Amino acid sequence: MQATQFRAQASRGVARASRARCVSVHAKKVANGPKIAIVGVTGAVGQEFLTVIKERNFPYSDIKLLASARSAGKKQEFEGHTYTIEELTPESFKGVDIALFSAGGSISKVLGPVAAEAGCIVVDNSSAFRMTEGVPLIVPEVNPEDMAHIKIGSGKGAIIANPNCSTIIALMAVTPLHRVANVKRMIVSTYQAASGAGAAAMEELRQQTRDVLDGKPAHPKIFPQQYAFNLFSHNSKMDVELGYNEEEMKLVKETHKIWKNKAVKIAATCVRVPVMRAHAESINLEFEKDISEAEALAALEKAAGVSIINDRVNNKFPTPLDATTKDNVFVGRVRRDISRDDKKGLELFVCGDQIKKGAALNAVQIAELLIK
Repeated sequence: MQATQFRAQASRGVARASRARCVSVHAKKVANGPKIAIVGVTGAVGQEFLTVIKERNFPYSDIKLLASARSAGKKQEFEGHTYTIEELTPESFKGVDIALFSAGGSISKVLGPVAAEAGCIVVDNSSAFRMTEGVPLIVPEVNPEDMAHIKIGSGKGAIIANPNCSTIIALMAVTPLHRVANVKRMIVSTYQAASGAGAAAMEELRQQTRDVLDGKPAHPKIFPQQYAFNLFSHNSKMDVELGYNEEEMKLVKETHKIWKNKAVKIAATCVRVPVMRAHAESINLEFEKDISEAEALAALEKAAGVSIINDRVNNKFPTPLDATTKDNVFVGRVRRDISRDDKKGLELFVCGDQIKKGAALNAVQIAELLIK
């Protein structure tokens, strides 16, 4: 396919950071590092890829910044160098070892396989390949073994899928408990930030907030209704017969794939709230085995990438602001489900940065596993 064909086409009472056990690579631009490409570099997640690469000192020998024809030729400063953004084409991946994709599903469906065929390992942030058989769907703290057969330098390209942001944030909190007592049923209510719909949605929230405070009418563009000072059912496509939207079904299907267990019963309600970039989730869990609050907190404290804020005395628990720009997922409100007569139910509240762990950080951690 030619370039012209795609031009039309993000101790209780104390926050306790867990000890990171996921691989962390410490280097910068190095001669023997992989050559990487950022696909969709001008978007919110594309820019966050660069932030995370710098923060984690990810080693690379060269970096290509790729975007649409509209952005080609623009300059981007990164780690003391000035790069020119290049137009994304099928030829963009020659000599590239790892490509981090965040340019939308339609672009990924076309160019992901092209990049893999060229010997590149694609880490894709869209939903294009998440449920494709043979494509690993990875949260590095949860199921790194599923991509153990993929390494750079093998001469073989591959595609690895980044899960949906809500799935990543939920499973970071729930998987440590699942390993202790086996989750039987999970009910999730999400409160999702503007960043999940991209940079334009974040700007719409800013502008509508200004307008409403100034006594002016809000003018919806990205969303079908006023966003400022409002909340509404997630704006993804609705299955009219089933009554669930795509975002809710992603959480169900992706969890089943990542856990390799379709027997777990899952239902979700996803809501868009006027928060800038961190999602919150209320999660109710039923387990096969008994599990106490103390056992749950002990498991969470040991978990990589999890911080606990669980101060009942001062009514201090995770908020989206606590999680904003942070690597870890924050967990609190850990308590027994009092609607049950047994010891097999827990409730918790979780917050995580949608652009970071929900997207860019998770993808870069996958890239780190590739070079471990």
